[in-house]
Amino acid sequence: MPGLSFTLPHWLYWVGLIVFPLVAMALARRPQPAENRYSVVLAYLIWVTGGILGMHRFYLRNLLGLVYIPIFFVILWANAGGQEARTVVSELANQVRVAERAIEREEPRVAEAEAQVEELRAAVADTEEGSVQRRLAERRLSRAEDQITEGAERVAEANETLEGSSEALASARSDRAFYNNAAKWAFYAIIALLVIDAVLIPFLVRRANARLADAPEEKTLISAPADDAAAETPKADSDYATNWIDRLSLFAGEFAAYWAVIAVFVYYYEVIARYVFGSPTNWAHEAMYLMFGMQYLIAGAYAMLTETHVRVDIFYAPLPRKRKAWVDLLTSIFFFIFAGTLLVTSWIFAFDALAVPTGNSLVSQWARGQIGFGEAVSGWGLNQWTDPNIRWGEISFNEWEVPLWPMKWVMVMGGLLLLLQGISKLGKDIRALRGNDDLPPDRPTGAAMHEREAV
Repeated sequence: MPGLSFTLPHWLYWVGLIVFPLVAMALARRPQPAENRYSVVLAYLIWVTGGILGMHRFYLRNLLGLVYIPIFFVILWANAGGQEARTVVSELANQVRVAERAIEREEPRVAEAEAQVEELRAAVADTEEGSVQRRLAERRLSRAEDQITEGAERVAEANETLEGSSEALASARSDRAFYNNAAKWAFYAIIALLVIDAVLIPFLVRRANARLADAPEEKTLISAPADDAAAETPKADSDYATNWIDRLSLFAGEFAAYWAVIAVFVYYYEVIARYVFGSPTNWAHEAMYLMFGMQYLIAGAYAMLTETHVRVDIFYAPLPRKRKAWVDLLTSIFFFIFAGTLLVTSWIFAFDALAVPTGNSLVSQWARGQIGFGEAVSGWGLNQWTDPNIRWGEISFNEWEVPLWPMKWVMVMGGLLLLLQGISKLGKDIRALRGNDDLPPDRPTGAAMHEREAV
C-alpha cells in the first residue's frame, strides 16, 4: 500500500485561511439558478474529496457508487490486519535478534572456557592438596565449569527461541505481505474506478439532469398561517447592521465561519491518510486547533452583534427596549474592562511573539528594539519571505514548527473588533434611551409553524 508523506507548508496554511473564505463568500453570493440542476464542477469536487467512497456517484443519484464501499472496507480491513501483522513481525524480529546476539555472545565464551578447563584441571592436580594454591585453582576450575554449563544452557535456550521465532516470523511476514497486497490491489481498483468516473462525470451529470427534467414536479399545498405573528421568522444577520462597525463584524463572522469547512477537508484527509494509507500527519490536529482558537476570537464581535452568545436571560428577555438599554449601559462597564484588557494583553503577546530571541528577521529585530522602523523598512527584501533560515518570531514546539506569531496578531484583531462592536452597541443603547432607536424589532421567540401536505 503506498504511503503519504505530505506536510502542509506553513505559507499554504496561512494563505488558505485567508483565500478560502473569500472565495467561498464570493461563491455564496452568486445568483442561484432558477431550477435545480446537477453541477459538473461540484461533481468533480466531490470526486476529489469523497470519490474513494463513491460519493460523486451518490451525488448524481447513481447506485453504482455502492461498488466503492466494499472495496474501501477491504482497504480498511487489510490495513488493520497489516498493522497487526507489522506489530507481530516487529516483536518476533526483536526476539530473533536477541536470540542471535545471545548465541554470538555465549558460544565464544563457552569455547574459551572449554579450552581452559584442561589447563585448570592440570593446575589443580599439580598443586598440593589443602594448600592455598589448590583452593584457588579449584575455584577457577569451578568458575569455568559453571560458565560452560550456564553458557550451554543459554545457547540451547537461544537456539530454541530462534527456531520457534524464525518460523513464526516467516509466517507473520507472509501475513503482512498478504495484507499489504490486498490493500494495494484494492486501492488500485478504486483508482481505476476513479479514473473511469473522471471521464464519465460530464456524461453522468447530463444524464442526471435529464432525469431531473423528466421527473414530474412535486406540488405542495401550504396552509396559510393562522395569524401574522405565527409567520414571523428569525431576523437575518443583515438586519442587525446599522453602521460600518456592524457590517465589519458581520463580514468577520462570515469570514471565520468558513474556516469550519476547511476543518472538514483537513480532518477528512487525516482520517484517509491514517487509516487508508497508514500515514498519520504531524500537522492536521495542530493546524485545526490553532484555527479554531482564531475563529473563536474573530467571531466574538459577530456573536455580540447578533446576540448569539450563550447567556441566561430569564429577567432580561421580557424587558422592553428602553429597560434593556439601561441594563446594557450598566453592564457595559464590565464589558469594556474585559475588552480593553483583552486588547492590551493581546498587543503585548503579539509583540512578544515577534521579539523572541529565535526570530532573526528584520521585523523581529525591530520588535526587540535592535533597529529602527525606518531601517527595517529600508532593508526589506523578498528574502525576508522566501529564505527558510529567516524566522519571524515565535514558532510551535511541535514537529510541524508552524509560526505562532500570526495567531497572536489575530488575538489583537479579535480584541479590536470586540471593542468596536461594544462601542456600536453603546451608541445604539443611548439612541434607544433617547427614543431614536434604529434597531429592528426584537428577535421572535419561536419559529413559524407551517403545515405541508403533498399532493
